[in-house]
Amino acid sequence: MLIEKNIKQKKIETNYQQTIIEFKNVYKSFGKNDVLKGFNLSVKKGENVVILGKSGSGKSVAIKCLVGLIKVDKGEIYIFNTDITKLNIYELNKVRMNIGFLFQNGALYDSMTVKENLAFTLKHHSKNLNQNEIENAINEALEDVGLKEAIDKMPSELSGGMKKRIGLSRALIIQPEIILYDEPTSGLDTITSREIDELILKIQKKGKTTSVIITHDLACAKITGDRILIIRDGIIYAEGSFESLKNSDDNWVRSFFI
Repeated sequence: MLIEKNIKQKKIETNYQQTIIEFKNVYKSFGKNDVLKGFNLSVKKGENVVILGKSGSGKSVAIKCLVGLIKVDKGEIYIFNTDITKLNIYELNKVRMNIGFLFQNGALYDSMTVKENLAFTLKHHSKNLNQNEIENAINEALEDVGLKEAIDKMPSELSGGMKKRIGLSRALIIQPEIILYDEPTSGLDTITSREIDELILKIQKKGKTTSVIITHDLACAKITGDRILIIRDGIIYAEGSFESLKNSDDNWVRSFFI
């Protein structure tokens, strides 16, 4: 495995001392297709980690294993020092309460307004809130993404960029310690993509969140990533800052940045 040295943590000032997420020698296969082959990853508190890799390299599988949507064949995955591979569904759901997930397509409920989408998530997460607390949380989450005016709109009335923002506000409304971003800028124009990138940094700074960002967008990786990881053959093949990887002596690593 190639490790690029002199990693620059350039986004926010933090010591990155406490490990929040850790994969230990994780394997996952689907039939004869070996996807993860001894996958190891450590993410520190407050860190934005970007994962790059070719299609089918295991990026999405890794993130689904992280939240227990896919069961690993072998290995351990720790979140907040708890091995989630050993948990039952009730215990796993308690861990998930601290994780926000921005799906690639926003994944909003088409039959609900923006307000109803956010309220549904919040009520499922925090059952003891009164109506005033719910209203305040919805307004704050929408304000964080700059879309308070969309509160009564239906998903069909939203642009692609607006759906991403609402999806992000839904992830934020539970005030998670971890946020997982699956292709956050996919399908967006350049200007809207940059707005989403800036939102990711704003959220990191405001909430001191720990994030894993899967993307094919090199601009997104450069702007948001404190550390960039590249998957190859089911393992982390290279890691470092954007610039160190871009200027790597390894031709395969450099090929991602051409």
